[in-house]
Amino acid sequence: MNTGLESVTYQTVERIQGPLLFLNNIKRVLFEEMINIEMSNGEIRQGQVLQADPNLTIIQVFEGTELIEKDSVKVTFSQDVFKLGVAEAMLGRTMNGRGLPIDGQGEILPEAFHEVTGNPINPAERIKPGDFIETGISSIDMLNSLVLGQKLPIFSGAGLPTKEVAAQIATQARIKNQEADFAVIFGAMGITERDGRFFQRSFENAKISNLIFFSNYASDSIIERLLIPRIAMTIAEYLAFEKGYHSLVILTDILNYAEALREVSAAREEFPGRLGYPGYLYTDLATIYERVGRIISKKGSVTLFPVLTMPNDDITHPVPDLTGYITEGQIFLDRNLFNMGYYPPINPLPSLSRLMNAGIGKGKTRADHREIADQLYAFYAKGVQLRQLVAIAGVDSLSDKDRRFLKFTDEFEQRFIHQGQVRRTIENSLDLSWELLRMIPKDELTRIKKSVVDHYY
Repeated sequence: MNTGLESVTYQTVERIQGPLLFLNNIKRVLFEEMINIEMSNGEIRQGQVLQADPNLTIIQVFEGTELIEKDSVKVTFSQDVFKLGVAEAMLGRTMNGRGLPIDGQGEILPEAFHEVTGNPINPAERIKPGDFIETGISSIDMLNSLVLGQKLPIFSGAGLPTKEVAAQIATQARIKNQEADFAVIFGAMGITERDGRFFQRSFENAKISNLIFFSNYASDSIIERLLIPRIAMTIAEYLAFEKGYHSLVILTDILNYAEALREVSAAREEFPGRLGYPGYLYTDLATIYERVGRIISKKGSVTLFPVLTMPNDDITHPVPDLTGYITEGQIFLDRNLFNMGYYPPINPLPSLSRLMNAGIGKGKTRADHREIADQLYAFYAKGVQLRQLVAIAGVDSLSDKDRRFLKFTDEFEQRFIHQGQVRRTIENSLDLSWELLRMIPKDELTRIKKSVVDHYY
């Protein structure tokens, strides 16, 4: 958005607090307007208007406010908002938290400039999410399937292999029965240098050319941490709705994003909500999540995997709690499965994909997919209950039939859930499911049609 107004410079910084500059008596200021900040030593930093009010204008500084002296700094208002230069050439590249290449492979010539704030998709123009995305992980593909245009979060805990699962999905995901190109946009916020090197190695070893990696390290600006989800969604929308790609966005870790939002809110001296997070946390997360979907007359789609850590494994914490309200299910990483050495430690019982039925079945995966998923879930749930009984009364209290279910549960975890870094197609997962179901007498398979049981059993 170009206003046609000339840039204006001020030297009226009232105070500096955290990553923010506070100014008074600023005229014609725009919300989210881009700012140049010239320090006394000649260094130029960039910022963005966070609050546009003539009585009090607040600027968030991308590079941080260290060494800025309020009496000598010059603040220039550009009269334009932050825009990302987007291009197909970004595929295969590594970028920083402002969308600039940092991989030493040269500059990228933008094809267009898009505002990163974006807008939610108009409900009247939405198409219901559908068509299967194969992640290569059986616990997701078989039991909690991801579909094009869905937002499906991964709920994890401290110490669990969150980054490994996120990288595995990024490098293994494929689309089925779709002619459009596929792109993966990976946004990492507040990560350590070690995690950054892990992601880089994972992507390089996979030798995939359709992935864009945006990175923000814990030592980088928290303002860039707030930008990455919007930058990632902006390039995903461009590729999807202007270039016809199916874009899969993976954002990790949403908790780090929320912590940055809380820090900025505290610097603004806003009244805190639950656990100190700003009261608008729900709205802020929705401005990211609701940009996901499919649009009438557009070939492409945007699908989202937000990854977040639950502090103390607490699902009622504000970040997972609000994320669960906005999104369409959840994938749970389980600490008990992890402690038993299973990877990926995805627990199917609390996991859920509310749009699964739209992406599976005949012509999409296989006609027996839904029934097998229901039967696996029922048998595994029964086996977990029997384990609790065994812990109290001992294995001798079980009937022969119950012991079969207990054996099935062990095999299910060891062979189905625990697959390591190996990529399984949906056909592999379906065939393995039938191998496990054959451990139970045929007449117990009550969730599957008799004709299907007779064909596969």
